[in-house]
Amino acid sequence: MDELIFKAARQLSQSKYAIALTGAGMSTESGIPDFRGPNGVWTKNPDAERQAYQSYYKFQQDPKAYWIERMTGLSWLKDFSSARPNPGHLALVALEKTGILKCVVTQNIDNLHQKAGSQRVLDYHGNLFLLRCYHCDARFDPSEYDLPELLARDELPPCCKKCNGVLKSDVVHFNEAIPPDVAQASLEEVERCDLMLICGTSATVYPFAMLPRMAAEKKDKRKMTIIEINAEPTPLTREGISDYFIEGKTGVILPRIAGEVKK
Repeated sequence: MDELIFKAARQLSQSKYAIALTGAGMSTESGIPDFRGPNGVWTKNPDAERQAYQSYYKFQQDPKAYWIERMTGLSWLKDFSSARPNPGHLALVALEKTGILKCVVTQNIDNLHQKAGSQRVLDYHGNLFLLRCYHCDARFDPSEYDLPELLARDELPPCCKKCNGVLKSDVVHFNEAIPPDVAQASLEEVERCDLMLICGTSATVYPFAMLPRMAAEKKDKRKMTIIEINAEPTPLTREGISDYFIEGKTGVILPRIAGEVKK
């Protein structure tokens, strides 16, 4: 493993435009449960999964009812807001400060990359701590709206301050398209990069899963290195997408890589 970490650090140091793709494996190390794992949210509560599959349909059919349920039902905000970045998040910040890492594209909705200090983050599946306009995709901090007051006055849903469209959670629900601004920016990052760090994701959920495969397709046209850090082999490993596979926790491996880069 030491040799793999050294090689990964050397490749990063030689890269001109490195990006990172991150997934649930990074968040679980901060105490946030995944969804379908042995102790996952949906494994323990299948009804919560069924409700998740219905959320977008409910919003489209009745935004007011969607918001009332969101405000009065089970909320993940408390559990997520108490979570703290782990050494893996901080290592990506350190790599960004060297100028090597240009962007993080994450599947995670927990805002931990931003909490850690990452400056350039694309929340591919949205951010639990933001609201997004259904019509113009403008995003707002929930603190800009007195949501409990709107609920008490029976004035839900909140409306966009730019176009007066209806707001929803920024989180991308099942059957909802990836917001076009994030989708386009992610594709542009894949196009520009010459090194991709895959951290804590098996990349099996589409369309996110296309990103490492698109990067791999460019290997014949230009220099491209894909480094995968996961607790166990994934389809990316078995398909030969990854040039290097480092088995272990991102919170352990990434700080070691960042340390080698600093040397």
